[in-house]
Amino acid sequence: MRRRQFITFLGGAAAVWPLAAHGQQPSMPVIGFLNVTSPEANAGRMRAFRQGLKDARYVESENVAIEYRWADNQIDRLPALAADLVRRNVAVIVATTASPPALAAKAATTTIPIVFLVGEDPVRLGLVDNLARPGGNLTGINFFNAEVVAKRLELLHALVPKAVRFAMLVNPENVPIAARTLREVPEAARAIGLQLRILNASTKDEIEAAFVTLAGDRIEALFVAPDPFFISQRDQFATLTARYRIPVAYSTREDVEAGGLMSYGTDIREAYRQVGVFTGRILKGAKPADMPVLQSTKFEFLINAQTAKALGIEVPNSIQLLVDEVIE
Repeated sequence: MRRRQFITFLGGAAAVWPLAAHGQQPSMPVIGFLNVTSPEANAGRMRAFRQGLKDARYVESENVAIEYRWADNQIDRLPALAADLVRRNVAVIVATTASPPALAAKAATTTIPIVFLVGEDPVRLGLVDNLARPGGNLTGINFFNAEVVAKRLELLHALVPKAVRFAMLVNPENVPIAARTLREVPEAARAIGLQLRILNASTKDEIEAAFVTLAGDRIEALFVAPDPFFISQRDQFATLTARYRIPVAYSTREDVEAGGLMSYGTDIREAYRQVGVFTGRILKGAKPADMPVLQSTKFEFLINAQTAKALGIEVPNSIQLLVDEVIE
């Protein structure tokens, strides 16, 4: 081979080899993350989700990317956000916290795997055929809400045993959660002899107005439905609780950390971690149809000691024995 031909051959090879090597590099998988609230309302939960991914050996920006879609408490935006993730051809869609994101994702695709986190029965919602064999392209975590409302109400009553006039706040815009709460809580209230007033709120101003009504009607305690919008407004609830001096029961840790009196419900951060693990398994090739839906069984009862003191509530010894954690 002549020298000029040899140099030309090397130059051509140099141009081809990097392209070939680049073509052999696997592209980074992309997770589509769909949530009805906002990133600010989910900071602790997202840390748990990323920990679950890490447990499955995936780290954001290192070997996996995440496309976030937040509806900012506007449920009607979810179908368009889900459709956008489908157009981007993400590897898996994660739909968390409530049924609307999961239902929107299900309506948007029958092929892209979906991992959901819902508090309602996934079979009744039509997300899966059954829990053991989901079928289709969905699987995920089912955390219990309806099953613990009676216990949450009983614990609130135990903290204020002389109270009889209770109220319940629901978000009528979130039909599945509102309907289930309106079915379960009044029944539980009647069982322990409580009077129950139903109030609606789907905006910040309506939450404020609800507390004005509570004060005017001399309501002695409030039960807040486990709604994502209410959880995102936990700082507002804490401020109003202090202003109107009313004991309030919630479903999540975040509410108590923000200044709420008490919560009882699923350890939601652990549920988010499990969602991360499920997502990692799917990225590794597992099929949703073959992955049984996991039901969370870890519950936690928390009390904010400072809020209890400010409200003049002395926590009975019988309740102290049940508390998983006291937030100071």
